[in-house]
Amino acid sequence: MRGEGVYVWDADGNRYLDFSGSAAVNFIGHGVREISDAMAEQARQLEFVHSSQFTTSVAEEFAQELLDFAGEGFAGGAVYFTCGGSESVETALKLARQYQVEIGERNRHQILSRQQSYHGATLGALVISGNRKRREIYLPMVREFEHIGMPYCYRCAFDCTDSCYNCGQQYAAELERAIEAAKDATSQSNSSVAGFIFEPMSGATLGAVTPPPGYLQAIVDICRRHGVLLIADEVMTGMGRTGRNFAVEHSKIAPDILVTAKGLSSGYAPLGAVIASKKVVDAIAAGSGAFLHGFTYNAHPVSVAAGRAVLRRVRALNLVQAADSGTESTAGSALKIALESLRDLDAVGDVRGLGLLCGVEFVADKKTKAPFPLEKNFAGRVGQACLRRGVLVYPMQGCVDGVAGDHLLIAPPAVITGEEIRWAVEQTGAAVLESF
Repeated sequence: MRGEGVYVWDADGNRYLDFSGSAAVNFIGHGVREISDAMAEQARQLEFVHSSQFTTSVAEEFAQELLDFAGEGFAGGAVYFTCGGSESVETALKLARQYQVEIGERNRHQILSRQQSYHGATLGALVISGNRKRREIYLPMVREFEHIGMPYCYRCAFDCTDSCYNCGQQYAAELERAIEAAKDATSQSNSSVAGFIFEPMSGATLGAVTPPPGYLQAIVDICRRHGVLLIADEVMTGMGRTGRNFAVEHSKIAPDILVTAKGLSSGYAPLGAVIASKKVVDAIAAGSGAFLHGFTYNAHPVSVAAGRAVLRRVRALNLVQAADSGTESTAGSALKIALESLRDLDAVGDVRGLGLLCGVEFVADKKTKAPFPLEKNFAGRVGQACLRRGVLVYPMQGCVDGVAGDHLLIAPPAVITGEEIRWAVEQTGAAVLESF
């Protein structure tokens, strides 16, 4: 196999347009020589050193560049590099717990999250994920915490006549009730909640559902008032994917901890990162002085070199701006316009998303929004039909209740052209018609 730009070729020489960015990973395009050159140069200089013994200049410099990329909310903070999203989420959970211990809140240990969320495949990440299908058989192995409702305007449980502002506030109120309900039995003055983790915009599980106006701002206010750390999972949405450096910027909020991966290295090497605010870093520095956590391949020099080269290319080519769906003549706006045409299809119930992260939800009946029967695997059938037409998409099930409901995730590299977008959407539409 090989890849170049927005295309990949299989072993038989068949070409496919990567309309899903290989699971929303590739953002800069395939086969970029300067990335592999940076990795090779680092490997020639130093391929590996354990972070308990040494740090490296490439890791230190990239950490500062990443803090700058994350914005003013992380000035004076720190970065903890891992090998991917699940490891980063595990790290963030431990970091939130240790922060609370360091400031004297030893009873705080719970991490609240949302239904229909997905935060990773490791057991810790699985505990806080709300995706029923992915976690069901592992539940006897984990300790469960509360999962609150998640705004999903296409299937909202509340009044959506005001652009979903009211329903967003009602969903946010669920968080406050959950925090209040988690009062420690020995100390009624404090909750036992250490942190709340959320996706600023849903990833694969719900298919690019965006938050209603005012919702995330209300979440921030609730967490601040109750001493709960706010953890933004931007494994999929970060590093420019939604047309901002990080998706939290759409709502103008600053979390205490931000988790990113996928686009961080654009798939060129396994890499994730936890970006901690100054408040979190200072608490540990003034306390025990060390984060009690570690993986063998933390800040692996070759992976970090790949990430640094990717970020520099993102900046050099203005790829964050290219992903912005609110700006004319960008890949993001072209994708938004083209995907809207799919609404005319009988099997398409909703089209949503921001930037270069979009979802297409399928329904058996548009009026009732009834999903297709689970056994039909409608999204999977569409995905296979797209494959035959030379287009790679990301089919998923479970968007309605964690089991039923079909959708596609669309997340192409930011170097895709308008012509390529239009062709890929035409092929996707034809695949939907064939599968219906």
